[in-house]
Amino acid sequence: MTTRRAFVQWLAAGAASPILVGVGVRDARGGEPQRVALRDDRLVIEFDPAMRSRLAVRRGGGTRALTRFDASETLEQLVGPAPAPTPDGPAPDTRPVRTIDRFALVDAAHADVSTVFGAGRQLRLVGRSANGFEKTVRVTLLEARPGVALIDTQFRNVGTQATDVRAWNVAAHRLLPAAAGAGGYWTYSGASHADRRDWVQPVKTGFDQRNFMGMNASDYGGGTPVVDVWRRDQGIALGHLDTVPRLVSLPVKAVRDEVSLGLRGEKTITLAPGATLDTPTAFVMLHDGDYFVALDTYRQMMGAQGFHSPQPPASAYEPIWCAWGYERQFSLDYVRATLPKVQALGFKWAVLDDGWQRRTGDWVPDRAKFPAGDADMKALVDDIHASGQKARLWIAPLAVAPGSDELHDHTDMLLLDADGAPQAITWWNSFYLCPAYEKTQAHVAALMKKVIGEWGFDGVKIDGQHLNGVAPCYNPAHRHARPEDSVEHLADFYRVFHAAAHAVKPDAVVEVCPCGTAYAFHNMRYIDQAPASDPLSSWQVRHKGKTLKALMGASSAYAGDHVELSDGGRDFASAVGVGAVISTKFTWPVDPKPKDSFLLTPEHEQVWRHWVEVYDAHRLAEGRYRGELYDIAFDKPEAHVVEKDGVLHYAFYADRWSGPVALRGLQPGRSYRIVDYANGNREVGRIAPGHDAIALRFEHAALLRAEPLDA
Repeated sequence: MTTRRAFVQWLAAGAASPILVGVGVRDARGGEPQRVALRDDRLVIEFDPAMRSRLAVRRGGGTRALTRFDASETLEQLVGPAPAPTPDGPAPDTRPVRTIDRFALVDAAHADVSTVFGAGRQLRLVGRSANGFEKTVRVTLLEARPGVALIDTQFRNVGTQATDVRAWNVAAHRLLPAAAGAGGYWTYSGASHADRRDWVQPVKTGFDQRNFMGMNASDYGGGTPVVDVWRRDQGIALGHLDTVPRLVSLPVKAVRDEVSLGLRGEKTITLAPGATLDTPTAFVMLHDGDYFVALDTYRQMMGAQGFHSPQPPASAYEPIWCAWGYERQFSLDYVRATLPKVQALGFKWAVLDDGWQRRTGDWVPDRAKFPAGDADMKALVDDIHASGQKARLWIAPLAVAPGSDELHDHTDMLLLDADGAPQAITWWNSFYLCPAYEKTQAHVAALMKKVIGEWGFDGVKIDGQHLNGVAPCYNPAHRHARPEDSVEHLADFYRVFHAAAHAVKPDAVVEVCPCGTAYAFHNMRYIDQAPASDPLSSWQVRHKGKTLKALMGASSAYAGDHVELSDGGRDFASAVGVGAVISTKFTWPVDPKPKDSFLLTPEHEQVWRHWVEVYDAHRLAEGRYRGELYDIAFDKPEAHVVEKDGVLHYAFYADRWSGPVALRGLQPGRSYRIVDYANGNREVGRIAPGHDAIALRFEHAALLRAEPLDA
């Protein structure tokens, strides 16, 4: 360890470095305590002598603090002996908690480093608490990614006695207030909730969201381990870069006019003398605009570790009709009677949804609907193909219903909790299977072979909120190394069914619809098409589109889900404008349901036909979504851009709008003709060189294309 005098000398020497500086240096005999800072062209991270840190942004030749000096990396210690177990099991742990948040800085070093993310500069700090803990923090700034900091933290028990800790916190900060009248803060959260809330929300008074990446309800969990909080002039993203899901939280909370965020892990463990606790590699990113750039950067950094979404088959961009309008009460006669209208309107997929199976888990045709079993299923697929559509089949793997043959014959596949009880899936009144168990994986591979290979389907719709995340599994039959194996190997289950489908039919489309959950990033390597997954509003269709185009790639096959779920049940504009594949679940020529009918009336048919024609004319789903051009929270009207064949297509949304809008992304020095591509390419104005604004007046949506006049 360095002496205090040597440490100050090191700091003074470091001050000449463009990336490591000492702030407010005084001699070692006293005076102002020394601070240490690591910086790049955008971000400054400062540490004080108690190893509290402060974030600041470099802009316009100056530096502005975004936080105070916060106890950013802390440990929570349980004080006293653990309670003795009772005859009924473990006793509640009511021990007091001591937060270890001050670590006297005793050592530091800086070095050039090479990481999987590229070359960088690293600051290593070591501190000790008065309670027998040592903390080592490594902060790395990357040459190729200004504004991004990697944070690796280790806690070590340097005492003489074993001790229990219940939680840790990393990169915990409280953002200073936004400027008065600037609109406050907004946030993106990658966590899943049973109420299927918006992923993008304003941070209002009382906002408090834990953002746990595990199970937030019996069958709602998992997600993308990133949160973003931004204001009009500055944003900050936080997450972890581990290659498997971790049971951590990313809490965001409004504290008066400030906002706190951080990365937190909660699990009681015993640290013997000399034992260490290592946290996942966290990242902090400063950015302009909304959360899109941060998620896109996260995708690229995970790509450096081998995470890449597949290139979708061409058919993944074709319009979709789904028989779910008939719900589980469908009949083969209803489906076959609808196919001529599906063909006439130009929909290229026909999806058979829930209700075809005998029981959840028993993936064989229900004899009440398919009297001849497999033969009837094959005949339906043949009829769909004869009508000009590709055929897709709904399934909900990982779920098994009480009373099913699957459960009776294969109870060993169940995911069990610590008490030996199965985990419930509420929607289908079913139980979870364990995705990490080889037998479960073998069963889904065999199912894909039957659906694609024997029955002749061209794709599958993998459905259910339960597929996004699972609980730890304690089933002894699975011989897990740790209960968290089920959580960390869920993506392996996806890999198996994706590979099995493509092994039979290379251009098969594997759609995954996790029903209102925030898609788990670690599963995205095995998804060909991602829908808006049961959106509650047109706003969800749009912001989910922006999110998934960031996480899966700007040209990924995002589908708007059934248009009947949008505002008014006919808002195709919200899907088309963000580059989504259009989808519907209309019924025709009759709808047997007395209410909640999705019957395609003559009036609806005109609307549906129009939007299929618009979609086919431009195919924006195949274009490049330009989410960096507009802030979805602060730019008014709400704006999205898709670039297709070098041409920018703008989509503006507001209840009513009358006034100028800026057309960002146009090439300087060029003139443009602006047309309404959703209404016969009607010209709405022209843009002269050096200008980018046009006057617009619309209700709900305006979809525009900027055509270069000097092309």
